[in-house]
Amino acid sequence: RVPASLWAQRGLRKLYLSGAGLREVPAELGALRHLRTLALDGNELMEVPEALCRLPRLAYLYLGRNGLQALPPAFARLQSLRCLWLEGNFLARFPRALLGLPDLRSLQLGDNRLARLPAGLPRMAALRGLWLYGNRFEEFPPVLLRMAHLRVLDLDRNRIARFPDLTCLAALRLLSYDHNPVRQPPGVGDEVRLVGEGAQEFMEARQERLQSLREEEEEEEEEEEEEGTEAPPAGPED
Repeated sequence: RVPASLWAQRGLRKLYLSGAGLREVPAELGALRHLRTLALDGNELMEVPEALCRLPRLAYLYLGRNGLQALPPAFARLQSLRCLWLEGNFLARFPRALLGLPDLRSLQLGDNRLARLPAGLPRMAALRGLWLYGNRFEEFPPVLLRMAHLRVLDLDRNRIARFPDLTCLAALRLLSYDHNPVRQPPGVGDEVRLVGEGAQEFMEARQERLQSLREEEEEEEEEEEEEGTEAPPAGPED
């Protein structure tokens, strides 16, 4: 049980109530309008508390490992949200309210029941990290090919048998595809670190190829420098 005196601390900026056995949160939570970090993970919440949607400065929210099946439309009021963890819930559909959060950079949706992503996902232009491991994707969501600013993408433990070429994701730096029935690593840019079956061999071969290219470029530069330092032919004598 949360002490009633806690809700009187109106200037509170961080509140950690992880694993507290909570089934509900009192309406007084909405009075903590300076709150920037709220951890409610590992509780027994079946719904997002209405009061939570009235926290205008909330930037970091942890709701993982509860019993959530959806997010309310009012969730879109959390316009300051930058990091949201919803792993280990029962979300079967991507929450539409998330599409209206312009500053969200990190979205953790692992271990839910998602099989599709909405066509409007690119509206989340600030998103840099997306964790979708342990869901029910049987195909690579094509809308992800339009997420040009994504840096981290985790699709571990799904049922994806084939990945498209992902070199179009120029900002991508980490792709995890482990425990999917793929036969070979996805095609990605040279800067991307891969995690999954065959990834180590792929990255070693890529490193050798890049090293070979660098050596060839260095040799060409040396040859050009040598040619430039050769003495010009002597002119005719008077």
